[in-house]
Amino acid sequence: MTHYKALRGTKDIFLEDARLWQFVEQTATELFNVYDYKEIRTPIIEQTELFESGIGNTTDIVSKEMYSFTDRGDRRITLRPEGTAPVIRAMIEHKLHTKERLPLKLYYKGPMFRYERPQAGRYRQFHQVGVEMIGEDDPASDVEVISLAYRLFQSLGLESLTVSINSIGDDTSRPVINEAIRQYLGNSNWMEKSNCPNCKSRFRNNPLRILDCKNKTCKAYLNGLPDIKVLQSQECQDHFHSVMEGLEQLQIPFKVNPFLVRGLDYYSKTTFEIISEDLGAQNAVCGGGRYDGLVKQMGQPAMPAIGFAFGMERAIRLLKDLTSFKLKERPLVVVIPLGKSYQLPCLKLLDDCRSSNIRSILSPSSKNNLKSALQYANKLNATYALIFGEDEADSKTIILKNLVKRSQEIVAFSTAIEELKKGLNA
Repeated sequence: MTHYKALRGTKDIFLEDARLWQFVEQTATELFNVYDYKEIRTPIIEQTELFESGIGNTTDIVSKEMYSFTDRGDRRITLRPEGTAPVIRAMIEHKLHTKERLPLKLYYKGPMFRYERPQAGRYRQFHQVGVEMIGEDDPASDVEVISLAYRLFQSLGLESLTVSINSIGDDTSRPVINEAIRQYLGNSNWMEKSNCPNCKSRFRNNPLRILDCKNKTCKAYLNGLPDIKVLQSQECQDHFHSVMEGLEQLQIPFKVNPFLVRGLDYYSKTTFEIISEDLGAQNAVCGGGRYDGLVKQMGQPAMPAIGFAFGMERAIRLLKDLTSFKLKERPLVVVIPLGKSYQLPCLKLLDDCRSSNIRSILSPSSKNNLKSALQYANKLNATYALIFGEDEADSKTIILKNLVKRSQEIVAFSTAIEELKKGLNA
């Protein structure tokens, strides 16, 4: 017999884990609504060229990690590796960026795909939640998006949070920054000492991304590099200063990290990550930044934008590791018919419970006596049991049993739901 297993780098989500996922998704959705962001859902598959032009051919995602194929219509198709480029594509295609709609504030959630080496909290099919604010270049929009990300993880109950932030310049500043990095590394013996083929390629094509390298040799050489912010235009420096002032005004803790450039070519000016000290070495739970040039790269007039995304898997892992975190669960009521002949009235009672938004189930027919039915209810950590048998049918009553306090009372069948609500509210 063949035993099928989930593919390497993918994961089934069920039972308690599924409840955690629902909690994170619902918390995020409620907060996004408070900030007046609207949901957008894009297809899982897109044209490969969308990511080649949007993310950039020099990134690891495009050069090494994308799941791409040619379909039967001879079209180059890619399973989406990130969410921003599809959102911008949808905005352009459906003309969502009309003046009366700007700034356009959107959020998304769903599976993404990258061919990476699976490790803790990182999968080949992973899930992202993210937001985009499009059409606003004021530093206040940077502050709003960063504060939204920070408040979200606060709302989830995560602790020891801080914002890591940097500015990587704009199109005017970027050539100056890249040339300064080339000169700095070229004047050292980095080229001879480095064993990092990725950075040697970046040296030619996009030196700024060398700052993102995790290779120890590269990091050691970069420690003496002048802060790239002094090479940026006055407009970029003023923008970054205003962002920091805004974060201080909101009392959001932050640290400037001069090496934070993020892994996508479309970023400009502000880049940031939400850091949790509880995660250890891989301590970023969320990342994002400004990408004022992406819309122009897609053939449209330039339009400023900023956003962030976080991986559900990493957020869930951190929640599970927090000893202080406990997911609240709605009380459960088990309706117990003492015999087949009493099942129909119990089905109606069960339906009334659910109509009253009370989480409730019917005791399985296999639990064919009161003792086994109560054992079943206790195993599920039920709060109440509603017990109905011959005596109750004759007297038109029902037993309302509090399984937590181990007490019970007999109430009229007709008022069972009202009495149950009183008990649950108490």
